[in-house]
Amino acid sequence: MFRLVFGRDLPPLGADMMADGYDRDGAPYMRTLQGERVKSLEECVIADWLFYNGVAYDYERRYEFDTATDTHRQYRPDFYYPDAQLYHEHFALDADGQPPKHFANYSEGMHWKRQQHAARGTALVETTSFGLRSGQALQHLAERLGASGVELDPNPDRELPDQGAKPMPDADLIGLMRTFIAHAKSNCLTLDDMAARLRQMPEDQFKERYRRFLEIAGPVFQAWDNALADERSIDFEDMLNMAAGLLEQGHYESPYELVMADEFQDASRARTRLCRALVSQPGRHLFAVGDDWQSINRFAGADVSVMTGFREWMGHGQVLKLEQTFRCPQALCDVSSRFISRNPAQIAKAVRSAAPTMGPVLQAFQMNRREEVQDGVRQYLAKLHQQLLSGAVPQGRNGRVTVFVLGRYRADRGAVPSDWKTAFGSTMDVEFLTAHRSKGREADYVILPGMINRSFPSLRADDPVLSLAMPDGDTYPLSEERRLQALAVPG
Repeated sequence: MFRLVFGRDLPPLGADMMADGYDRDGAPYMRTLQGERVKSLEECVIADWLFYNGVAYDYERRYEFDTATDTHRQYRPDFYYPDAQLYHEHFALDADGQPPKHFANYSEGMHWKRQQHAARGTALVETTSFGLRSGQALQHLAERLGASGVELDPNPDRELPDQGAKPMPDADLIGLMRTFIAHAKSNCLTLDDMAARLRQMPEDQFKERYRRFLEIAGPVFQAWDNALADERSIDFEDMLNMAAGLLEQGHYESPYELVMADEFQDASRARTRLCRALVSQPGRHLFAVGDDWQSINRFAGADVSVMTGFREWMGHGQVLKLEQTFRCPQALCDVSSRFISRNPAQIAKAVRSAAPTMGPVLQAFQMNRREEVQDGVRQYLAKLHQQLLSGAVPQGRNGRVTVFVLGRYRADRGAVPSDWKTAFGSTMDVEFLTAHRSKGREADYVILPGMINRSFPSLRADDPVLSLAMPDGDTYPLSEERRLQALAVPG
């Protein structure tokens, strides 16, 4: 059920959602497994739960009585269940039964809807945003459907319509669990510890989603540890924690006067704990180099809080900031710096560029459909090719410029025209890389072809469920995706 129904986290009540698309009027919508366009992610979760359980429903079907007046449009309840002759309204209410403050006249609208059902004798079930987050709403809905003669038929393999939304892929769920387990072990957290953290989470978080994730990740976590024990083996996180433990307990004395750690922004808590233990005795020193703006390896266990909270981990020390770059012009530095600095947890820096500026440093092109992206890349390369031939823009080293096409995933490779060498190879070298692989590389021109939902940003890499295993991790929304995109922009 997690893949199909709970694959996406809910934003705070009343906050803007990351939509699947927009209608002709610019209103956002979400796409359900069954293929409808619904107005909110909460409604999408409910619709997908209904689909998973085989419950027939109509979304915003016209109410069976005429209600249109000078002050009200024709009433269309959120859901209708024909097999139960039951209407369903989902209200945006918090734990205190209050709507978001900026929802004008919302309470009056709820009262009017309730009046329609009471006056006309139609059955209504209500759920709320708080109830959906806590798990009470779906339980209540299941009970009302059951009382009306509708049996749930849960089936994770139910055939999806062609126009329906695609559920979380198996590979993404496996990767999420592996990242979760790596962070849990790095932080020496047990399943009981994480269950306790779940209970302590604020009520406005999607706790039902986190609970269901623990239900599937917990047994995997336990089975992994059992398999290691059966083989009398340890994994990498075990090795780091055991080594740090031996040092902390005085069973081993570090012989090193100076420990140097590179790429410290990608250190896990277990690695950081080991570094600290190695220099805990007087006369020992740690020299760490890192850039919290480039922390993009959370999937491998990295925890940016060890960099942003360095003094809390290591105590007082000298901090030197390297704020000059030669990679990109100042205008591009300013754009990426403003973008990443929206996260207040990032260490403040004033990046100055020594690179010259030539022409517009940032351009945006809009395609109507995903299938047009490769043609858009081709058009840009063709224009650049002509400018290089005419001398309008300078040639690069060895007579050719370098062009990176950076995708969020390897599957984005299709954005690169297959005939680029024949068409443009005399003036440029084009290379595809994932954004992660581009770290440390440079190019004269960078193309980001995947600036669309579920590409940039990825909702998997920054999944909030990881907060269960990262006690002091970065909680800013999509923080790592923000860093990854800012890293990709300079090239």
